[in-house]
Amino acid sequence: MGNLRSVSKALEHVAPKDRVLVTADPQAIRSADKVVVPGQGAMPDCMRQLAMSGARDAVVEAARTKPFLGLCIGLQMLFERAEEGDTACLGIFEGTVPRFGGVALRGLKIPQKGWNRVDQSGNHAMWQNVPDGTWFYFVHSYYVAPRDGAIRAATCEYGTPFTCAVARDNIFAVQFHPEKSAAAGLQLLSNFVRWRP
Repeated sequence: MGNLRSVSKALEHVAPKDRVLVTADPQAIRSADKVVVPGQGAMPDCMRQLAMSGARDAVVEAARTKPFLGLCIGLQMLFERAEEGDTACLGIFEGTVPRFGGVALRGLKIPQKGWNRVDQSGNHAMWQNVPDGTWFYFVHSYYVAPRDGAIRAATCEYGTPFTCAVARDNIFAVQFHPEKSAAAGLQLLSNFVRWRP
């Protein structure tokens, strides 16, 4: 959904010798060495498209078995349920995907659109050569609320602190768009290309 071309072009830039394939073909996903699931748009449409394409089970398998990078909705879909359309997601992680709201956001626009500082939670190979406090580009109205704080890899603040990256085993997923985040985003993608969890 959404930003497939810009993500594939950014990956081609950081991994010019590797084959980058944009696909919803389950067999191609299963045979890939690594999987990146980007996305933007509405969660109900995204989950419906994932099911209709036949790629849902292959994406779940990839999240369990190979290096997996989720971007924006690719992060959100890893959780159990999204408030947007009361949508069932993949359930890889326990937690929900609520909408920004409440008094803390008084005066702030939804969606959050623009640059925000990312505060890393601990040391992770995906943060190599990305200084703590680096600014990344965001476009979103929803955020993840993990039940297990141990998977939190970074936080941000937009009226209130929220989780903007999670990591566990072979999965690393972020709310921001590295493909739109200049040098820091390309570094993160380059780290993913080299990552051997």
